[in-house]
Amino acid sequence: MKVVVTGGSGFIGSHVVDLLLARGHGVTVIDNHSTGRAANLAHVASKVLLIEDDLARPGGWISAFKDADWVVHLAALADIVPSIQNPTGYFQANVDGTFNLLQAARAAGIKRLVYAASSSCYGIPDHYPTPESAPMRPQYPYALTKLLGEQLVMHWAQVYGLPALSLRFFNVYGPRSRTSGTYGAVFGVFLAQKLAGKPYTIVGDGTQTRDFTYVTDVAEAVLAALQSDIKGEIFNVGSGATVSVNRLVDLLGGERTFIPKRPGEPETTFADISRITSQLGWQPRVPIEKGVTQILRHIEYWREAPVWDPNSIAEATRDWFKYLGGKP
Repeated sequence: MKVVVTGGSGFIGSHVVDLLLARGHGVTVIDNHSTGRAANLAHVASKVLLIEDDLARPGGWISAFKDADWVVHLAALADIVPSIQNPTGYFQANVDGTFNLLQAARAAGIKRLVYAASSSCYGIPDHYPTPESAPMRPQYPYALTKLLGEQLVMHWAQVYGLPALSLRFFNVYGPRSRTSGTYGAVFGVFLAQKLAGKPYTIVGDGTQTRDFTYVTDVAEAVLAALQSDIKGEIFNVGSGATVSVNRLVDLLGGERTFIPKRPGEPETTFADISRITSQLGWQPRVPIEKGVTQILRHIEYWREAPVWDPNSIAEATRDWFKYLGGKP
């Protein structure tokens, strides 16, 4: 198949590109490199057509859809605090960009579209593991814009018959996750701290748990969705387990320090993956112990990442507390 991967230079996108190429598909990547890195595709640069463009503005990138069979839409702005500070930019990237992509995909008559949604749409769920039918409670603009993008995709599937699926990713980690920019995902923070010999900054008491899902498992879920003939459906993508932050620190090894809990964060993320396993035949393969071992083999990747401490985190998350409540 000829596949367009938006955000293909990013963390998850580059692993999706690797898998598609390994299975013999042709790949075109559209990325404006706002968060993705060309270096993530350096090892396959000769095998990929890279278009550097912005989906938020209709432009030359649309021509890439003309001969495409499949589309994987991963391009998005992520992270909580920047979305609070810049809701306009997040809406343009995550909502307007998705709308423009859907119009291009519809006009081209593509055979399959997979949208990368976010488990953050659940907010603070009532039940664990959390099913796809759980209420939507986005707590910050990033989560809201990803949910709005998903609703657009589902509406285009309903009204225009677009052969699309949405995958809600839970706490993805692994090699090539973003190292620069704002305070964000726990793995990047912890790995930079480990390299610097600094204590891990644990939010609250560390008993909160997360559904850490290894990136190659996520790439396999995307491929399973592309190969399916189901349309207009939403599937969770998780690890099948939930692991405490304290357990993660035990696996990484090192000292720890504690920082205040943050508003709008659930005590647990834990995906109910029964729908995707039964309908798409996908299963996660990498448990947390194996995933941590694999990521530590690539730890030098985080050598130039910012090293956060309680003071710099408090400053970086000031707007988080200001707008969502609580005390930093």
